[in-house]
Amino acid sequence: MSPHTEQKKQLLAERVIRMEESATLAMAKLGRQLKDQGVDVISLSVGEPDFFTPDFIKDAAKKGIDDNFSFYSPVSGYADLKKAISNKLKRDNGLDYPPEQIIVSNGAKQSIANVLLVLLNDGDEVIVPTPYWVSYSELVKLAEGKPVFIDATIEQDFKVTPAQVEAAITPKTKAFIFSSPCNPTGTAYSKEELHEIAKVIAKHPGIIVISDEIYEHINFVRKHESIGQFPELKDRVVTINGVSKAFAMTGWRIGYMAASAEIAKACDKIQGQITSGASSIAQRASIAAIERDPNDIAELKSMLEAFKVRRDLVVSLLREIPGLRVNVPEGAFYIFMNVDSFFGKTDGKTAINDDKDLCMYLLNKGHVALVPGSAFGNPNCIRISYATSNDKLVEACKRIAQALSELK
Repeated sequence: MSPHTEQKKQLLAERVIRMEESATLAMAKLGRQLKDQGVDVISLSVGEPDFFTPDFIKDAAKKGIDDNFSFYSPVSGYADLKKAISNKLKRDNGLDYPPEQIIVSNGAKQSIANVLLVLLNDGDEVIVPTPYWVSYSELVKLAEGKPVFIDATIEQDFKVTPAQVEAAITPKTKAFIFSSPCNPTGTAYSKEELHEIAKVIAKHPGIIVISDEIYEHINFVRKHESIGQFPELKDRVVTINGVSKAFAMTGWRIGYMAASAEIAKACDKIQGQITSGASSIAQRASIAAIERDPNDIAELKSMLEAFKVRRDLVVSLLREIPGLRVNVPEGAFYIFMNVDSFFGKTDGKTAINDDKDLCMYLLNKGHVALVPGSAFGNPNCIRISYATSNDKLVEACKRIAQALSELK
C-alpha cells in the first residue's frame, strides 16, 4: 500500500478522547463568552474564594523573591515546607506523617492524579461516592482504573453509609476516594460516621483510602475530622490537602499529600518525570500559611463567617422557590439543589429535559452560570457556588426564581 492510500491514523489518543471536559470550567467559559457580548452574567460556577490572599502570606512570598528562591525546587518540596506540613497534620488533624512521607505538588489536583497513577493498574476499581468532585472519575479513568459509584441522595444529606461502601467492594477494589467537606455538596462527615466507614474498609487490606480535605477549614458545624486518625487504617490512608481554599490561594497552585513511605516515594518518582517541583515562591508563601495556627488567623475567621452568612442567605432564598429542594451544607461554599421537578417543563421556547438543559436555560434566560449535577454524578441536581458578594447572591436567586417561574 502506497503512502498516499494508507488509511489516516487517528491523531489523538483514546485516553483524551474518552476524557470529559471539566463541566465547572466549561460553564465558566460560557459565562465569560456571554459577558464578552455585553450580557450581565452572574457566575456561580467556579469554586474559588472571592477573598484576597492574606498580607502575611504575600509578605513571605516577597521575602522569598528577595532571598533569591529562584532556582529549581526539590521535586517533593522544600524540606522546611514539608516539616511545616508534618507539624500542621499533627497539630490540626492528629496525624503522624514524617516529612519524608509528604509530597508537595502543583495543586491538590496533581496530588490526587499522582496517587491514582501510582496505585492503579488496568481494570482496578476505585469506589467513588456520588456526588463527587468532577475530576475524580476522569483521573481514575486516565490511570486506567474503573470508577465504581455509590449514590448518596439529598434525603441522606449526600452521605454514603457503611453498608453502601461494603456492598461496592469487590476483589478488584483498589481505592476509595472522597472529600469532606465535600465539593459539590458541602457535606462534612462526623468522626463517628468516618469511623464506621473506616471499620468497613479495614476488613479489606488491599484498599487504599484517598481523603481529599482541601475544604478542611471551611466547616460550619464542627471540628474537621480526618479518616486517617483511626488505627484500623494505619498506612492505608492518603491525606490530600493544600492552601487554595482556606487561605484564598487558588492561583498559587500548592497542594500536598501525605501517605505511606512506599506511596510517597512512588509519587515523588512520577512527579519528577512530569512536572518536577512546585513553584519556589509559592512554596515560601505556603510555609507562612501552614505554620500559623488557623485559630489565630483573623482573615480565615472572617472568611468563614462570611461564607456562613452567605450559605444561610442562599439556602433561605432558594427554599422560597417552588420546586427546588435544598439541604443545609455543613462546609465548603456550595449548595447542591435538587431540580428534577423542572424536567419535562418548558417556557414555550426551551424544553427542559435534564440538568444540562436547565443550566443552559438559567444561563441564557436568567444570566446566571451554574454547573449541572451530572458532572458530579447526580443528574437531578445543580451546583451553586456562593463564593461571591451578598448583593450578587440575592440578585442571582431573584433571576433564578423568575426564570423557573416561567417553566410550565
